[in-house]
Amino acid sequence: MALIDSLIGATGQWVSSSDPKARLTQPLAWLRKTSGYAAVNRIIGLSIPFAPRNGFSVEEVRPGFVRAKIRLKGNKNHFGSLYAGAYFLVAEIPGGVLTLFDLGPAYTPILKEMTLQFLQPANSDVFVEFSLDEATVEAIKAEADATGRAAFALEGTLYDQHGNHVATSIAQYRVRKKGFKAS
Repeated sequence: MALIDSLIGATGQWVSSSDPKARLTQPLAWLRKTSGYAAVNRIIGLSIPFAPRNGFSVEEVRPGFVRAKIRLKGNKNHFGSLYAGAYFLVAEIPGGVLTLFDLGPAYTPILKEMTLQFLQPANSDVFVEFSLDEATVEAIKAEADATGRAAFALEGTLYDQHGNHVATSIAQYRVRKKGFKAS
């Protein structure tokens, strides 16, 4: 576990210091960004092999923000739109990514509950975005440091490749502080 914690910590530092808007016209910045996202997706694949097999990928991650995608290909339901389980996958994993990279590997995120409200079928890849402001991150850390755990909610907007809002997720998370000993 120490190796994966070190890997998560180093990857978080690498990705947070990259420019999410870097393009090929800035080859070194673009390489730093794309290699960082590749590392994030590799860590997810090692931890949750189900995710990359189903076309999940993190598209952008920076302090307080994560954007992820699930492909339609391989995830269609009986009438050709995105399968409900794929919505859940793309809405659940980024919350863990966001908390791991913003709080650090000393905190373990645990999903306690999630609801999805489907608004319209998605006939394309689906994206989701989550954010946590710095004050919330600090409050979560303070509570987890004091009590061993902290609860928080994340709301995600899921949209298709055309920008249509197709679903909303609300996830209730708890983080646990590794090695916490009550005094």
